[in-house]
Amino acid sequence: MIIKLLVDGGEMKPGPAIAQKIGPLGINMGKIIQDVNKATSEFKGTKVPVALDVDPKTKTYKIEVSSPPTSELLKKEFGLERGSGDHKKNKVANASIEQIIKIAKIKHPSMLARDFKSAVKSVVGSCVSLGILVENKLGTELTQDIEEGNFDSEIKSQKTETSSEKKEALKAHFNKVLLEQENIKKAEEAAKAAAEAAILAAAPAAGAKPGEAVAAKPGEAVAAKPGEAPAAGAKAALVPAKKEEAKKK
Repeated sequence: MIIKLLVDGGEMKPGPAIAQKIGPLGINMGKIIQDVNKATSEFKGTKVPVALDVDPKTKTYKIEVSSPPTSELLKKEFGLERGSGDHKKNKVANASIEQIIKIAKIKHPSMLARDFKSAVKSVVGSCVSLGILVENKLGTELTQDIEEGNFDSEIKSQKTETSSEKKEALKAHFNKVLLEQENIKKAEEAAKAAAEAAILAAAPAAGAKPGEAVAAKPGEAVAAKPGEAPAAGAKAALVPAKKEEAKKK
C-alpha cells in the first residue's frame, strides 16, 4: 500500500491530514514522523514529496523521498516565501548560472530531460514563472544563451559555486531593477488616483440630472458664487447681525 505525502523537509508534524491517512493502519505515527524527518533532513525549509510503502499485515514500511519541486528549491535558494505573482512586471531575484546548475543537479535524476544541459534549461524555465532573472536576463533570453553554448563550460563541469565578485555584480543589477519597479508602481498609483479624482469631479451633484443645476427649495438659501446673484426663488442670505440690530432700533 502506497501513501503519498507532501511534507516540510525535516519538520513533518502530526496533523488531521496525516492522521487520516496513517491512523487506520495501526502504525505508530510518532515513529513514522521521526523516520520521515530523518530521511528529509537535507531538504529542510522546502516541501518534499514522500511515499510510504506500507505492508498492512506486518505493519512495516519503507520511505521513498523524491526531490522537492523545482519551484520549492528555487524559493529556498533565494529565501523567497512565494514567487512574483506577476512575473512579467515584477522580479524577485537574480540568479547566477551556477545556482541554476546546483538545482539542476538535484532535479536531474527525477527529470525526463535527456541530458544535463536540458535539465539546466528546465530549471531556467521555472525561473520565468517565479519572476527570477538569471545572469541579469529573462529566462527566455538565458535559454537562448545556453542553446548557443555560452555556458557550456559551467554546465559541463557542473559548476555550483558563484564567486563573491559575481554575487556583488548580480546584486547591484537587481537593486536597479527593484528601484525601477518601485518607480513604475508609484507612477501607476498616481495615475490611478488622478483618474479617480477626475471621475469624482465630473460626477453630477446628488439628485441633479446630467447638465442641470440644482434648484433651491422654497425658503432655502442658496449660496451664490462671488459676483453672482442668488438663484431665483431662493431666500436672500442673512445680513450680518449688526445690520439686523440697527433695523430693530
